[in-house]
Amino acid sequence: MTFLFYFLPLFFAVYYLVPFRFKNAALVLGSAAFYFLGASVRDCLLLLASVLFHYALARGMEGRAQSARKALLLFGLCADLFGLVYFKYAAFLLENLGRLVGREFSLVHLALPLGISFYLFQSAGYLIDVYRGGQAERNLIDFTAFVLAFPQLTMGPILRYDEWRGALKERTIARGDVFLGFERFVAGLCFKVLLADQLAPLWASLERIGYGYLSTPLAWLGAVSYSLQLYFDFSGYSLMAMGLGQMLGLPVPRNFDLPYLSRSVSEFYRRWHITLGTWFRDYLYIPLGGSRNGRARTALALAVVWVFTGLWHGASWNFVLWGVALLAFILLEKFCIGDFLKKHRVLSHVYLLFVIPQTWVIFRITDLHDLGAYFSRLVPLFGTHSAVSAQDALKLLASYWWLLLLGVFFCLPQPRRFYEKHRGSLLLDLPLFLLFWVCVYFTATSAGSAFLYSRF
Repeated sequence: MTFLFYFLPLFFAVYYLVPFRFKNAALVLGSAAFYFLGASVRDCLLLLASVLFHYALARGMEGRAQSARKALLLFGLCADLFGLVYFKYAAFLLENLGRLVGREFSLVHLALPLGISFYLFQSAGYLIDVYRGGQAERNLIDFTAFVLAFPQLTMGPILRYDEWRGALKERTIARGDVFLGFERFVAGLCFKVLLADQLAPLWASLERIGYGYLSTPLAWLGAVSYSLQLYFDFSGYSLMAMGLGQMLGLPVPRNFDLPYLSRSVSEFYRRWHITLGTWFRDYLYIPLGGSRNGRARTALALAVVWVFTGLWHGASWNFVLWGVALLAFILLEKFCIGDFLKKHRVLSHVYLLFVIPQTWVIFRITDLHDLGAYFSRLVPLFGTHSAVSAQDALKLLASYWWLLLLGVFFCLPQPRRFYEKHRGSLLLDLPLFLLFWVCVYFTATSAGSAFLYSRF
């Protein structure tokens, strides 16, 4: 509510009134205030240090010999890796090392700095681009605006500087862009508040029952509902970021492209969290050889990418297992069943919709014992616990069927086509206006639900 009715109106009132030469400074100051309201002083100082560090390294690469440029790049990437390991993985690594050597290590558990996984990846990508021949930004305010821009600061999408370079130097913000951007923002808000948040209690019901005591239909209902909840939570945020970017006159790329219409796991992750996938492709998979050097090298490159993708999401074995499971399916598709999936449209969709909800269960449950209990109910071939009656699934379905149907509907291309066709018209504006106030009502009358990706 503070963001909707205090921050946004005040920020945009200033942003639209100041001359163009001050707009980037206004964006920096507004984004700094936004971050400060949601983070600690330590997080703010860390973000400021990161901005100055990457700005200085990129400037230092200009005019240097190749060896010096490479040394600066490696220094920067090692510093970024150290920051991630120290804040995100140190406790996880020491805990597992202690188990191996039979010794307990004492470590202060640090709160994860807000958005660190996103802004360090974005800044590291910028350094790599400058090393590869890209132009370093000389204007510190422009570079800071690129890193700090509040629509994408805490949860992406992960930007490339070349996508913003021109707009940061010169942009025109038309009235139509403001209204169309706000339309997109409201659509994303609806995804988050009216779909994702309303589906969330279904999974909470499963936790209260206990994973080991679910019926198989209830376990599958939970997997499907969480698959939809996660999608609308994160894609809703990404739509909001795109809309706010349009209102700023700055391009924020699409981060989701109807992923549940995919026909393979490989295609799914070309459509899901697109900017993270392209980051790993351009800065890790291709430099490791990609698919150019035979099957063994391709498998190795994919293995590295997917283990790191899993770890990027969190310091827990379930994320490693999630990445390995996806790697197994992607290798299976690439070397065995890819041609079969291309030829059989219906079966390929069935395969995708059977596999992905199970992988989201691995993603969701951090405790491996609980994860095993859930899968013993999801695939009850080796289950040892008595299950609750399957009637419980019908009871929950009676409460949530309409939300699940709405979720499935908005995974299809028809709503997007309708939106693109009627954007800017009263046919779309009036429903979105009404839905905006419905979102406000739900937000004001509930305890609030954090974005799921805010913990990464």
